[in-house]
Amino acid sequence: MISSVMPSAKYSSSVLARYCARNPVALERLTYDRTAKAVTYRSGKSEGPTAGTETVDPLEFLARVLVHIPDQGHVTTPYYGWYANRPRGMRAKAATAAAVPPAIVPAPRLAPTEATRRWAALLQQIFEVDPLACPACHGAMRIVACITQASVIDQILAHLRTRATREAHAGPPHRPGPPRARARHAAPAPAVR
Repeated sequence: MISSVMPSAKYSSSVLARYCARNPVALERLTYDRTAKAVTYRSGKSEGPTAGTETVDPLEFLARVLVHIPDQGHVTTPYYGWYANRPRGMRAKAATAAAVPPAIVPAPRLAPTEATRRWAALLQQIFEVDPLACPACHGAMRIVACITQASVIDQILAHLRTRATREAHAGPPHRPGPPRARARHAAPAPAVR
């Protein structure tokens, strides 16, 4: 049984520390004799009740070791003082009673234009394309609506896909060139009398 140790008792403290730091059975001190079917344990002590050697049957040795394995859920480490269950529970109860819930401070709402500028600046920084500039005339565009319905988004994307395939099959668009000049060798206009 472990009892509480006063800080002034150095010998007791060192014995307790050695007990906690080392296994109670050292493998270097165990030997197993197959012919005799016996386990021998040599003690490291020269005097006392556990000094010397002890030879037991292997099943007896296992039974002695298994006695030290606790049942499931059995607490084997007793805590005293600050770490004991009662003081910990009292501290937790006092902390929850004294604790005031933290004040929730809402984030300041940004003006729509400021939020739009930040969104556009981030996209411009990442993709190096200004999302609020018209691709045809490079004029400023503004956000008219934000579509969040999946069915409407699917319709728009389907329309854009069919339009893109139509334009891909049609070839390059016809661009009018400069106005044609009159032919130099045109027939003279009839004279009017």
